[in-house]
Amino acid sequence: MRICKTSKWTVPVVSLVLGAVVCAALTLAGRLDDGLWCMGSMVVFAAVFAFGGRSETIRGLRGDGRDERFHAMDMRATMTAGNVVIFAVVVASVVSAVNGHEGAPYNWLAVLAGLTYVASIAWLRIRG
Repeated sequence: MRICKTSKWTVPVVSLVLGAVVCAALTLAGRLDDGLWCMGSMVVFAAVFAFGGRSETIRGLRGDGRDERFHAMDMRATMTAGNVVIFAVVVASVVSAVNGHEGAPYNWLAVLAGLTYVASIAWLRIRG
């Protein structure tokens, strides 16, 4: 099993870049207050991950403290989050259809999830 370790600065830097992108998008949409709120939230998030180095949980989440145990927890958490989101997308699609709407964007998200799952199984089967 290959454990991917990253720099302690990867998560904070990516967080700040995403915050800046969202802030710029909201500013261009005429929602400067919302953009600044989002950027501020991402700055706080980045600071927690940049300066929370003594916490094993933070080190594991940002990647520089990752070991086999944390990798297994990460895989289970990712699976759980994926299942919850897929369930929510399917429910939202059904609710949208019941309310007389087309179901977009929920339908294409459900199709994307299904195709990704099938392609992943095929890829892992061929590889393995």
